[in-house]
Amino acid sequence: MPSWLTEWEDEDPIEHSRMKAIERNAEALGVSTRQMMESAGRALAEEALMQSPEQVLVLCGRGNNGGDGFVAARYLARTMECSCIYVSGDRKGDSAANLKALTACGIPLHEVSCREDISRLADLFSSADLIIDALLGTGAGGNLREPIASCVAMANESPAYILSADLPTPGISADAILAFHRSKGIATSIADIGIPLEAECFTGPGDLLSIPKKPENAHKGYGGKVLVVGGGPYQGAPYLAGLAALRAGADIVFVASPHALDCPDLIHIPLPGRISGEEICDLLIKYAREADSVVIGPGLGAGSHDVVLRVAAAARRAVIDADALRLPLPAGGETIYTPHAGEFARAFGRDRSGNNETDAAIVRDACTENGIILLKGPTDIITDGRRIRFNRTGVPAMTVGGTGDILAGVAAALFCRMPAFEAAAIAAYVTGRAGEEAALAIGDGLIASDLLLFIAQILYGD
Repeated sequence: MPSWLTEWEDEDPIEHSRMKAIERNAEALGVSTRQMMESAGRALAEEALMQSPEQVLVLCGRGNNGGDGFVAARYLARTMECSCIYVSGDRKGDSAANLKALTACGIPLHEVSCREDISRLADLFSSADLIIDALLGTGAGGNLREPIASCVAMANESPAYILSADLPTPGISADAILAFHRSKGIATSIADIGIPLEAECFTGPGDLLSIPKKPENAHKGYGGKVLVVGGGPYQGAPYLAGLAALRAGADIVFVASPHALDCPDLIHIPLPGRISGEEICDLLIKYAREADSVVIGPGLGAGSHDVVLRVAAAARRAVIDADALRLPLPAGGETIYTPHAGEFARAFGRDRSGNNETDAAIVRDACTENGIILLKGPTDIITDGRRIRFNRTGVPAMTVGGTGDILAGVAAALFCRMPAFEAAAIAAYVTGRAGEEAALAIGDGLIASDLLLFIAQILYGD
Protein backbone atom coordinates (compact mmCIF):
# COMPACT_ATOMS: atom_id res chain seq x y z
CA MET A 1 0.00 0.00 0.00
CA PRO A 2 1.43 3.43 -0.86
CA SER A 3 2.38 5.24 2.35
CA TRP A 4 0.89 8.51 1.09
CA LEU A 5 -2.64 7.10 1.38
CA THR A 6 -2.52 7.44 5.15
CA GLU A 7 -2.53 11.22 4.81
CA TRP A 8 -6.03 11.13 3.33
CA GLU A 9 -7.65 8.92 5.98
CA ASP A 10 -10.61 10.73 7.51
CA GLU A 11 -10.17 10.90 11.28
CA ASP A 12 -13.80 11.77 12.07
CA PRO A 13 -16.09 9.13 13.62
CA ILE A 14 -17.55 6.96 10.90
CA GLU A 15 -21.25 6.50 10.18
CA HIS A 16 -22.86 3.08 10.01
CA SER A 17 -23.63 3.37 6.30
CA ARG A 18 -20.06 4.34 5.45
CA MET A 19 -18.67 1.48 7.53
CA LYS A 20 -20.85 -0.98 5.61
CA ALA A 21 -19.47 0.42 2.36
CA ILE A 22 -15.88 0.03 3.57
CA GLU A 23 -16.49 -3.56 4.65
CA ARG A 24 -17.96 -4.36 1.23
CA ASN A 25 -14.98 -2.71 -0.45
CA ALA A 26 -12.67 -4.79 1.73
CA GLU A 27 -14.48 -7.93 0.54
CA ALA A 28 -13.86 -6.89 -3.05
CA LEU A 29 -10.17 -6.55 -2.17
CA GLY A 30 -10.08 -10.13 -0.87
CA VAL A 31 -10.68 -9.72 2.87
CA SER A 32 -13.72 -11.84 3.74
CA THR A 33 -16.37 -10.90 6.26
CA ARG A 34 -15.43 -14.08 8.14
CA GLN A 35 -11.85 -12.80 8.46
CA MET A 36 -13.06 -9.42 9.71
CA MET A 37 -15.35 -11.01 12.29
CA GLU A 38 -12.59 -13.32 13.48
CA SER A 39 -10.22 -10.38 13.89
CA ALA A 40 -12.86 -8.33 15.72
CA GLY A 41 -13.77 -11.15 18.12
CA ARG A 42 -10.15 -11.93 18.88
CA ALA A 43 -9.43 -8.25 19.57
CA LEU A 44 -12.46 -8.17 21.88
CA ALA A 45 -11.13 -11.17 23.80
CA GLU A 46 -7.68 -9.61 24.10
CA GLU A 47 -9.19 -6.38 25.38
CA ALA A 48 -11.16 -8.36 27.99
CA LEU A 49 -8.04 -10.22 29.11
CA MET A 50 -6.34 -6.92 29.92
CA GLN A 51 -8.74 -6.65 32.88
CA SER A 52 -7.53 -10.04 34.24
CA PRO A 53 -11.05 -11.39 34.76
CA GLU A 54 -11.79 -14.72 36.37
CA GLN A 55 -15.33 -15.18 35.12
CA VAL A 56 -16.66 -13.66 31.89
CA LEU A 57 -20.22 -13.45 30.61
CA VAL A 58 -20.69 -12.73 26.91
CA LEU A 59 -24.04 -11.30 25.75
CA CYS A 60 -24.73 -11.86 22.06
CA GLY A 61 -27.45 -10.51 19.81
CA ARG A 62 -28.66 -11.90 16.50
CA GLY A 63 -26.53 -9.78 14.17
CA ASN A 64 -22.88 -9.50 13.32
CA ASN A 65 -22.17 -7.82 16.65
CA GLY A 66 -23.28 -11.05 18.28
CA GLY A 67 -20.99 -12.95 15.92
CA ASP A 68 -18.06 -10.90 17.25
CA GLY A 69 -19.12 -11.96 20.73
CA PHE A 70 -19.20 -15.65 19.78
CA VAL A 71 -15.63 -15.40 18.48
CA ALA A 72 -14.53 -13.60 21.66
CA ALA A 73 -16.14 -16.30 23.82
CA ARG A 74 -14.34 -19.00 21.85
CA TYR A 75 -10.96 -17.42 22.55
CA LEU A 76 -11.73 -16.68 26.20
CA ALA A 77 -12.92 -20.24 26.83
CA ARG A 78 -9.34 -21.44 26.37
CA THR A 79 -8.08 -19.76 29.51
CA MET A 80 -10.95 -19.02 31.89
CA GLU A 81 -14.48 -19.68 32.96
CA CYS A 82 -16.74 -18.17 30.34
CA SER A 83 -20.49 -18.29 29.72
CA CYS A 84 -22.52 -17.02 26.81
CA ILE A 85 -26.11 -15.79 26.67
CA TYR A 86 -27.46 -15.37 23.14
CA VAL A 87 -30.76 -14.07 21.85
CA SER A 88 -32.86 -16.68 20.06
CA GLY A 89 -33.85 -16.29 16.44
CA ASP A 90 -32.56 -16.88 12.95
CA ARG A 91 -28.92 -16.22 12.23
CA LYS A 92 -27.23 -16.19 8.87
CA GLY A 93 -23.75 -16.24 7.48
CA ASP A 94 -20.76 -15.56 9.69
CA SER A 95 -22.69 -15.10 12.92
CA ALA A 96 -24.42 -18.48 12.51
CA ALA A 97 -21.11 -20.15 11.65
CA ASN A 98 -19.41 -18.77 14.74
CA LEU A 99 -22.27 -19.84 17.00
CA LYS A 100 -21.88 -23.34 15.58
CA ALA A 101 -18.14 -23.23 16.25
CA LEU A 102 -18.74 -22.06 19.80
CA THR A 103 -21.03 -25.00 20.57
CA ALA A 104 -17.98 -27.29 20.21
CA CYS A 105 -15.99 -25.39 22.85
CA GLY A 106 -17.72 -26.85 25.89
CA ILE A 107 -18.76 -23.56 27.49
CA PRO A 108 -22.23 -22.97 28.94
CA LEU A 109 -24.51 -21.57 26.22
CA HIS A 110 -27.90 -20.11 27.14
CA GLU A 111 -30.48 -19.23 24.49
CA VAL A 112 -32.99 -16.60 25.67
CA SER A 113 -36.18 -15.28 24.13
CA CYS A 114 -38.03 -13.45 26.96
CA ARG A 115 -37.63 -11.63 30.26
CA GLU A 116 -38.24 -14.80 32.27
CA ASP A 117 -35.32 -16.53 30.53
CA ILE A 118 -33.01 -13.73 31.67
CA SER A 119 -34.36 -13.81 35.23
CA ARG A 120 -33.46 -17.49 35.51
CA LEU A 121 -29.86 -16.59 34.63
CA ALA A 122 -29.45 -13.85 37.24
CA ASP A 123 -26.58 -15.73 38.92
CA LEU A 124 -24.48 -15.46 35.77
CA PHE A 125 -24.73 -11.66 35.89
CA SER A 126 -24.00 -11.36 39.60
CA SER A 127 -21.03 -13.76 39.55
CA ALA A 128 -19.30 -12.33 36.47
CA ASP A 129 -16.48 -9.87 36.95
CA LEU A 130 -16.49 -8.90 33.26
CA ILE A 131 -19.41 -8.73 30.84
CA ILE A 132 -18.96 -8.38 27.10
CA ASP A 133 -21.80 -6.48 25.48
CA ALA A 134 -22.23 -7.78 21.92
CA LEU A 135 -25.99 -7.41 21.80
CA LEU A 136 -26.63 -4.66 19.27
CA GLY A 137 -24.21 -3.18 16.75
CA THR A 138 -23.92 0.01 14.76
CA GLY A 139 -27.26 -0.46 12.99
CA ALA A 140 -29.30 -0.50 16.20
CA GLY A 141 -32.16 1.91 16.67
CA GLY A 142 -35.51 2.35 18.42
CA ASN A 143 -36.63 1.09 21.80
CA LEU A 144 -35.09 -2.05 23.27
CA ARG A 145 -37.20 -5.18 23.12
CA GLU A 146 -37.11 -8.25 25.29
CA PRO A 147 -34.98 -10.11 26.06
CA ILE A 148 -32.36 -7.44 25.26
CA ALA A 149 -33.95 -4.87 27.59
CA SER A 150 -33.65 -7.30 30.51
CA CYS A 151 -30.06 -8.17 29.54
CA VAL A 152 -29.18 -4.47 29.71
CA ALA A 153 -30.92 -4.02 33.07
CA MET A 154 -29.22 -7.08 34.62
CA ALA A 155 -25.82 -6.05 33.26
CA ASN A 156 -26.18 -2.58 34.75
CA GLU A 157 -27.11 -4.07 38.15
CA SER A 158 -24.09 -6.37 38.07
CA PRO A 159 -20.81 -5.29 39.70
CA ALA A 160 -18.99 -6.54 36.57
CA TYR A 161 -16.79 -4.44 34.32
CA ILE A 162 -18.70 -3.96 31.06
CA LEU A 163 -16.86 -4.02 27.73
CA SER A 164 -18.96 -3.10 24.67
CA ALA A 165 -18.18 -4.23 21.14
CA ASP A 166 -18.04 -1.36 18.63
CA LEU A 167 -20.91 0.63 20.19
CA PRO A 168 -22.67 0.13 23.53
CA THR A 169 -26.14 -1.35 23.38
CA PRO A 170 -28.50 1.60 24.09
CA GLY A 171 -28.93 2.02 27.83
CA ILE A 172 -26.00 -0.13 28.94
CA SER A 173 -23.41 1.46 31.24
CA ALA A 174 -20.22 0.49 29.46
CA ASP A 175 -16.88 0.92 31.22
CA ALA A 176 -15.00 0.53 27.93
CA ILE A 177 -15.86 0.47 24.23
CA LEU A 178 -13.68 -1.31 21.70
CA ALA A 179 -14.38 0.00 18.19
CA PHE A 180 -13.44 -2.02 15.12
CA HIS A 181 -11.44 -0.27 12.39
CA ARG A 182 -12.74 3.21 13.24
CA SER A 183 -14.60 4.91 16.06
CA LYS A 184 -18.35 5.02 15.53
CA GLY A 185 -18.68 8.08 17.75
CA ILE A 186 -17.53 6.95 21.18
CA ALA A 187 -14.69 4.53 21.82
CA THR A 188 -12.04 4.02 24.48
CA SER A 189 -9.88 2.02 22.07
CA ILE A 190 -9.86 0.96 18.42
CA ALA A 191 -8.88 -2.44 17.01
CA ASP A 192 -7.40 -3.06 13.57
CA ILE A 193 -9.43 -5.89 12.03
CA GLY A 194 -7.50 -6.20 8.79
CA ILE A 195 -9.46 -3.84 6.56
CA PRO A 196 -7.08 -2.40 3.94
CA LEU A 197 -6.86 1.37 3.88
CA GLU A 198 -7.59 1.17 0.15
CA ALA A 199 -11.11 0.00 1.05
CA GLU A 200 -11.70 3.43 2.52
CA CYS A 201 -9.66 5.70 0.25
CA PHE A 202 -10.61 4.14 -3.10
CA THR A 203 -14.08 3.75 -4.55
CA GLY A 204 -15.49 0.24 -4.71
CA PRO A 205 -18.70 -1.76 -4.89
CA GLY A 206 -19.49 -0.83 -1.30
CA ASP A 207 -20.06 2.76 -2.36
CA LEU A 208 -23.06 1.59 -4.37
CA LEU A 209 -24.86 0.71 -1.13
CA SER A 210 -25.53 4.41 -0.52
CA ILE A 211 -27.62 4.84 -3.68
CA PRO A 212 -31.27 5.43 -2.67
CA LYS A 213 -33.61 2.74 -3.92
CA LYS A 214 -36.83 3.66 -5.66
CA PRO A 215 -39.81 2.84 -3.46
CA GLU A 216 -42.54 0.52 -4.65
CA ASN A 217 -44.89 3.47 -5.15
CA ALA A 218 -42.36 5.60 -7.07
CA HIS A 219 -43.99 7.76 -9.74
CA LYS A 220 -42.68 9.07 -13.03
CA GLY A 221 -39.98 11.61 -12.29
CA TYR A 222 -38.92 10.18 -8.94
CA GLY A 223 -35.52 9.26 -10.38
CA GLY A 224 -34.95 12.87 -11.34
CA LYS A 225 -35.18 15.25 -14.27
CA VAL A 226 -31.91 16.11 -16.00
CA LEU A 227 -31.15 18.87 -18.49
CA VAL A 228 -28.08 18.56 -20.74
CA VAL A 229 -26.85 21.71 -22.52
CA GLY A 230 -24.26 21.24 -25.26
CA GLY A 231 -23.64 20.06 -28.76
CA GLY A 232 -22.18 22.95 -30.69
CA PRO A 233 -19.25 21.64 -32.75
CA TYR A 234 -19.51 18.13 -31.29
CA GLN A 235 -22.98 16.86 -32.05
CA GLY A 236 -23.12 13.55 -30.23
CA ALA A 237 -21.63 14.57 -26.87
CA PRO A 238 -24.80 15.84 -25.14
CA TYR A 239 -26.75 12.81 -26.33
CA LEU A 240 -24.18 10.45 -24.82
CA ALA A 241 -24.47 12.35 -21.55
CA GLY A 242 -28.26 12.23 -21.72
CA LEU A 243 -28.43 8.51 -22.44
CA ALA A 244 -25.96 7.85 -19.63
CA ALA A 245 -28.19 9.82 -17.25
CA LEU A 246 -31.14 7.61 -18.21
CA ARG A 247 -29.11 4.44 -17.72
CA ALA A 248 -27.97 5.75 -14.33
CA GLY A 249 -31.54 6.12 -13.10
CA ALA A 250 -32.83 9.53 -14.21
CA ASP A 251 -36.44 9.34 -15.38
CA ILE A 252 -36.64 12.33 -17.74
CA VAL A 253 -33.76 13.85 -19.72
CA PHE A 254 -33.86 16.96 -21.90
CA VAL A 255 -31.06 17.70 -24.35
CA ALA A 256 -30.73 21.35 -25.40
CA SER A 257 -28.64 21.33 -28.57
CA PRO A 258 -28.47 22.83 -32.07
CA HIS A 259 -28.47 19.29 -33.45
CA ALA A 260 -31.44 16.93 -33.41
CA LEU A 261 -30.25 13.34 -33.34
CA ASP A 262 -32.48 10.28 -33.47
CA CYS A 263 -32.73 9.38 -29.76
CA PRO A 264 -36.39 8.75 -28.92
CA ASP A 265 -35.65 8.27 -25.21
CA LEU A 266 -34.43 11.87 -24.93
CA ILE A 267 -36.46 15.08 -25.25
CA HIS A 268 -34.78 17.50 -27.62
CA ILE A 269 -34.86 21.27 -27.05
CA PRO A 270 -33.83 22.87 -30.37
CA LEU A 271 -31.26 25.67 -30.23
CA PRO A 272 -29.71 27.82 -32.98
CA GLY A 273 -26.24 27.00 -34.27
CA ARG A 274 -24.65 29.51 -31.92
CA ILE A 275 -25.89 29.23 -28.35
CA SER A 276 -26.10 32.89 -27.39
CA GLY A 277 -28.53 35.73 -27.00
CA GLU A 278 -31.07 36.78 -24.39
CA GLU A 279 -33.93 34.71 -25.76
CA ILE A 280 -31.92 31.47 -25.74
CA CYS A 281 -30.56 32.25 -22.28
CA ASP A 282 -34.04 32.82 -20.86
CA LEU A 283 -35.25 29.54 -22.40
CA LEU A 284 -32.41 27.51 -20.91
CA ILE A 285 -32.75 29.20 -17.52
CA LYS A 286 -36.42 28.17 -17.46
CA TYR A 287 -35.53 24.52 -18.09
CA ALA A 288 -32.60 24.67 -15.67
CA ARG A 289 -34.82 25.85 -12.84
CA GLU A 290 -37.23 22.98 -13.45
CA ALA A 291 -34.52 20.29 -13.60
CA ASP A 292 -33.16 18.37 -10.64
CA SER A 293 -29.67 18.58 -12.13
CA VAL A 294 -28.12 20.23 -15.17
CA VAL A 295 -25.13 19.10 -17.23
CA ILE A 296 -23.45 21.95 -19.09
CA GLY A 297 -20.60 21.61 -21.54
CA PRO A 298 -20.54 18.35 -23.52
CA GLY A 299 -19.66 19.25 -27.13
CA LEU A 300 -20.49 22.91 -26.52
CA GLY A 301 -17.45 24.70 -27.89
CA ALA A 302 -15.91 27.89 -26.55
CA GLY A 303 -18.31 30.59 -27.76
CA SER A 304 -21.20 30.34 -25.30
CA HIS A 305 -19.66 31.06 -21.92
CA ASP A 306 -21.92 33.99 -21.07
CA VAL A 307 -24.93 31.68 -21.43
CA VAL A 308 -23.15 28.94 -19.50
CA LEU A 309 -22.59 31.23 -16.52
CA ARG A 310 -26.21 32.33 -16.32
CA VAL A 311 -27.72 28.87 -16.85
CA ALA A 312 -25.41 27.33 -14.24
CA ALA A 313 -26.39 30.01 -11.73
CA ALA A 314 -30.07 29.10 -12.25
CA ALA A 315 -29.47 25.40 -11.56
CA ARG A 316 -29.93 23.88 -8.11
CA ARG A 317 -27.38 21.20 -8.99
CA ALA A 318 -24.96 21.55 -11.87
CA VAL A 319 -22.39 19.26 -13.48
CA ILE A 320 -19.86 21.41 -15.33
CA ASP A 321 -17.94 19.51 -17.99
CA ALA A 322 -15.79 19.93 -21.10
CA ASP A 323 -15.94 23.36 -22.77
CA ALA A 324 -17.87 24.92 -19.87
CA LEU A 325 -14.77 24.41 -17.72
CA ARG A 326 -13.18 27.82 -18.18
CA LEU A 327 -12.93 31.12 -16.31
CA PRO A 328 -14.94 32.69 -14.90
CA LEU A 329 -15.91 29.35 -13.39
CA PRO A 330 -19.65 28.53 -13.67
CA ALA A 331 -21.42 27.50 -10.47
CA GLY A 332 -24.87 26.27 -9.53
CA GLY A 333 -26.40 25.99 -6.09
CA GLU A 334 -24.26 22.87 -5.77
CA THR A 335 -21.71 21.97 -8.40
CA ILE A 336 -19.67 19.00 -9.60
CA TYR A 337 -16.75 19.83 -11.88
CA THR A 338 -15.47 16.98 -14.06
CA PRO A 339 -12.22 18.12 -15.74
CA HIS A 340 -9.44 16.11 -17.32
CA ALA A 341 -5.90 17.40 -16.75
CA GLY A 342 -6.00 20.02 -19.50
CA GLU A 343 -9.41 21.35 -18.48
CA PHE A 344 -8.30 21.43 -14.85
CA ALA A 345 -5.32 23.61 -15.78
CA ARG A 346 -7.57 25.92 -17.82
CA ALA A 347 -10.34 26.26 -15.23
CA PHE A 348 -8.36 26.16 -11.99
CA GLY A 349 -4.96 27.42 -13.10
CA ARG A 350 -3.07 24.38 -11.84
CA ASP A 351 -1.33 21.52 -13.58
CA ARG A 352 -1.62 17.86 -12.65
CA SER A 353 1.82 16.50 -11.75
CA GLY A 354 1.17 12.82 -12.41
CA ASN A 355 1.96 12.01 -8.78
CA ASN A 356 -1.19 11.03 -6.88
CA GLU A 357 0.01 12.40 -3.55
CA THR A 358 0.84 15.81 -5.00
CA ASP A 359 -2.26 15.89 -7.18
CA ALA A 360 -4.56 15.08 -4.28
CA ALA A 361 -3.33 18.16 -2.44
CA ILE A 362 -3.58 20.31 -5.57
CA VAL A 363 -7.17 19.28 -6.30
CA ARG A 364 -8.26 19.56 -2.68
CA ASP A 365 -6.90 23.10 -2.44
CA ALA A 366 -8.67 24.07 -5.68
CA CYS A 367 -12.14 23.25 -4.36
CA THR A 368 -14.61 26.10 -4.12
CA GLU A 369 -17.08 26.50 -1.28
CA ASN A 370 -19.94 24.64 -2.98
CA GLY A 371 -17.98 22.65 -5.53
CA ILE A 372 -16.87 19.06 -5.87
CA ILE A 373 -13.97 18.33 -8.22
CA LEU A 374 -13.70 15.02 -10.03
CA LEU A 375 -10.32 15.15 -11.75
CA LYS A 376 -10.22 12.45 -14.42
CA GLY A 377 -7.04 10.51 -15.10
CA PRO A 378 -5.35 7.12 -14.70
CA THR A 379 -6.38 7.50 -11.05
CA ASP A 380 -9.40 9.79 -10.65
CA ILE A 381 -9.36 12.16 -7.69
CA ILE A 382 -12.63 13.26 -6.10
CA THR A 383 -12.70 15.86 -3.34
CA ASP A 384 -14.93 18.38 -1.60
CA GLY A 385 -11.96 20.21 -0.09
CA ARG A 386 -12.03 18.03 3.04
CA ARG A 387 -12.65 14.44 2.02
CA ILE A 388 -10.67 12.81 -0.77
CA ARG A 389 -11.57 9.65 -2.64
CA PHE A 390 -9.56 7.94 -5.37
CA ASN A 391 -10.89 5.82 -8.22
CA ARG A 392 -8.83 3.40 -10.24
CA THR A 393 -11.48 1.63 -12.33
CA GLY A 394 -11.22 1.91 -16.09
CA VAL A 395 -9.06 0.62 -18.94
CA PRO A 396 -6.83 2.20 -21.63
CA ALA A 397 -9.50 1.46 -24.26
CA MET A 398 -11.56 4.27 -22.67
CA THR A 399 -9.30 6.93 -24.22
CA VAL A 400 -11.86 7.02 -27.06
CA GLY A 401 -13.86 10.25 -27.26
CA GLY A 402 -17.17 10.45 -25.43
CA THR A 403 -16.40 8.53 -22.23
CA GLY A 404 -16.16 11.81 -20.33
CA ASP A 405 -19.65 12.70 -21.55
CA ILE A 406 -20.87 9.35 -20.21
CA LEU A 407 -19.31 10.16 -16.82
CA ALA A 408 -20.99 13.58 -16.70
CA GLY A 409 -24.39 12.03 -17.42
CA VAL A 410 -24.00 9.35 -14.76
CA ALA A 411 -22.94 11.98 -12.21
CA ALA A 412 -25.95 14.16 -13.07
CA ALA A 413 -28.42 11.31 -12.63
CA LEU A 414 -26.99 10.29 -9.27
CA PHE A 415 -26.79 13.95 -8.22
CA CYS A 416 -30.58 14.15 -8.52
CA ARG A 417 -30.92 11.85 -5.51
CA MET A 418 -27.57 11.94 -3.70
CA PRO A 419 -25.11 14.43 -2.18
CA ALA A 420 -22.57 15.77 -4.66
CA PHE A 421 -19.45 14.10 -3.25
CA GLU A 422 -21.01 10.63 -3.17
CA ALA A 423 -22.58 11.11 -6.62
CA ALA A 424 -19.22 12.09 -8.13
CA ALA A 425 -17.32 9.23 -6.50
CA ILE A 426 -19.87 6.61 -7.58
CA ALA A 427 -20.03 8.06 -11.10
CA ALA A 428 -16.27 7.69 -11.48
CA TYR A 429 -16.36 4.11 -10.20
CA VAL A 430 -19.34 3.02 -12.31
CA THR A 431 -18.12 4.62 -15.54
CA GLY A 432 -14.75 2.94 -15.13
CA ARG A 433 -16.35 -0.42 -14.38
CA ALA A 434 -18.62 -0.06 -17.42
CA GLY A 435 -15.51 0.55 -19.50
CA GLU A 436 -13.88 -2.56 -18.07
CA GLU A 437 -16.91 -4.68 -18.92
CA ALA A 438 -17.17 -3.20 -22.40
CA ALA A 439 -13.49 -3.85 -23.04
CA LEU A 440 -13.89 -7.49 -22.00
CA ALA A 441 -16.68 -7.88 -24.53
CA ILE A 442 -15.29 -5.75 -27.35
CA GLY A 443 -11.62 -4.91 -26.78
CA ASP A 444 -9.76 -1.80 -27.83
CA GLY A 445 -12.32 -1.01 -30.52
CA LEU A 446 -15.00 -0.03 -28.02
CA ILE A 447 -16.86 3.24 -28.48
CA ALA A 448 -18.34 5.40 -25.77
CA SER A 449 -21.90 4.22 -26.36
CA ASP A 450 -20.80 0.65 -25.58
CA LEU A 451 -20.53 1.71 -21.93
CA LEU A 452 -24.27 2.41 -21.85
CA LEU A 453 -25.00 -1.32 -21.96
CA PHE A 454 -23.35 -1.88 -18.58
CA ILE A 455 -24.11 1.21 -16.47
CA ALA A 456 -27.50 0.13 -15.11
CA GLN A 457 -26.29 -3.41 -14.50
CA ILE A 458 -23.34 -2.19 -12.41
CA LEU A 459 -25.39 0.39 -10.52
CA TYR A 460 -28.51 -1.61 -9.82
CA GLY A 461 -27.86 -5.24 -10.70
CA ASP A 462 -27.86 -7.89 -8.01
